[in-house]
Amino acid sequence: MTLTRVANSAATSSPRGDLPRSRSEPMSATPPDLSSLRIRRDEPGRSRGTGGGARRVVIAVVALAIAAAAVAFALRPTALAVDLGAAEASGGGVATASGITANGYVVARTKASVAAKISGRMDYLGVHEGSTVKKGEVIARLESGDQQAALNSARANVGQIEAQLGQARRDLTRSESLAAQKVLSDADLENARTKVQVLEAQLNAAHAVFEQAEVDLENTRVRAPFDGTVLRKDAEVGEIVAPSSAGGGLTRTAIVTMADLATLEVEVDVNEAYIAQIQNGQAARITLDAYPDTSFNGRVRQVVPTADRQKATVQVKVSILDRDPRILPEMGAKVVFVRGSDKLMAVAARRVEVPAAALVREGTAARVWVVEDGRARSRTVDPGPEHDGKVEIRSGLSGGESVVLRPPAGLKDGARVRAARS
Repeated sequence: MTLTRVANSAATSSPRGDLPRSRSEPMSATPPDLSSLRIRRDEPGRSRGTGGGARRVVIAVVALAIAAAAVAFALRPTALAVDLGAAEASGGGVATASGITANGYVVARTKASVAAKISGRMDYLGVHEGSTVKKGEVIARLESGDQQAALNSARANVGQIEAQLGQARRDLTRSESLAAQKVLSDADLENARTKVQVLEAQLNAAHAVFEQAEVDLENTRVRAPFDGTVLRKDAEVGEIVAPSSAGGGLTRTAIVTMADLATLEVEVDVNEAYIAQIQNGQAARITLDAYPDTSFNGRVRQVVPTADRQKATVQVKVSILDRDPRILPEMGAKVVFVRGSDKLMAVAARRVEVPAAALVREGTAARVWVVEDGRARSRTVDPGPEHDGKVEIRSGLSGGESVVLRPPAGLKDGARVRAARS
């Protein structure tokens, strides 16, 4: 808005008509009339500093952002239309054979905590969890400097006495020859014979000391007592080990715990009210908690001839007839003892199949594309035999997944996909 002075012609004209007022004439003492000042609101606004420019910059930036978002939306990757199939799972049912059921754990009939025969600091450990060892194989070794020195000393003593004994025997032969010629007295001959006998006794004693030194050295070596698998390491190199805990809390009493996995069986507690229905050699089905979809054949090996008065149960040991590397000691298990009149129904293993069109083979490797949250994910699988247009998947899928059929070339992991319209 602008203040504009509006005056009539009489107020603005010179008192002398058209002649302009001289610069030398004094100003009139009459005050100016301000009542003629007005605010003109119809004039266009003028710039007020930088405020208007800043607003224009903000508006321009917002416009550019909207334009960029529109371009990004227009150029975004569109979901690729693909044909989809499903990974189907079958089998894995639970055995329906009736009978007495009991819960227990997998144990190894042959199991041992292997320890050293003597106390000492462990110098070598040659196994770890899962190591397979043979009977007599060296598992660990203790520091054996003292025992080795004693063995060397005993060996040297045996050699010295053997040399003395050899010389004594030669002297005895010469003495006997001289005595036959009546040149040597009987007393000298007797002394020669006594010397040989004494050295022979000393040699026997030296051999005994030598054998003891060998035993002491052998005791520093810890060997596997039977063929088996190492389940746990109980000591490490540098620790003091002993056959008993007399050394205190810092002394290890066992080096490793091992078991013969070929002797795995299940121990269960059966209520004593039903124990009369269980006999040695009775068939059973074993289901592990780790693999509830698979069962294994079993047979009662022993009904322990005593009961637990507190739990009112009797322990039954069931041999596992189906050897499987998945069965491990201390796994939880359920055993169904089948009566003679019941049929033992086999349990079909769980099997996952996908359409053959979903499998992509790349040399010896194979994979399928699984759709998760609208995106394709590559999944490596272990394919099995193919039949009726489907391929069995041994590992990599659990069943129920949505898979891409005939995956297009160039499909990338994480790409957006959608089901093609039929």
